[in-house]
Amino acid sequence: MSTNNIATVREHLLATLSDLRNRDNPMEIDRARAVADVARVLVDSAKVEVDYLKVTGQAGADFLDNQGEPNATNLPPGITGIRRHSIK
Repeated sequence: MSTNNIATVREHLLATLSDLRNRDNPMEIDRARAVADVARVLVDSAKVEVDYLKVTGQAGADFLDNQGEPNATNLPPGITGIRRHSIK
């Protein structure tokens, strides 16, 4: 079972863009517009999730987690950690 998160949304949007640009078999504009509309709703819900996290002081959310991001257990040799900067 795959994890659906913001990275999945990006993947689908980039695939849609690629399909739209395919000169031999382009995606229908209405279908691409539907994909973009759904993505917009997902991004808007992520914004609400971020606002909720700010208000409650929580550290993270499942949807916004980037599953492909390295963590302390799978960093390359010589790298001891990850520093994340955020704007408050």
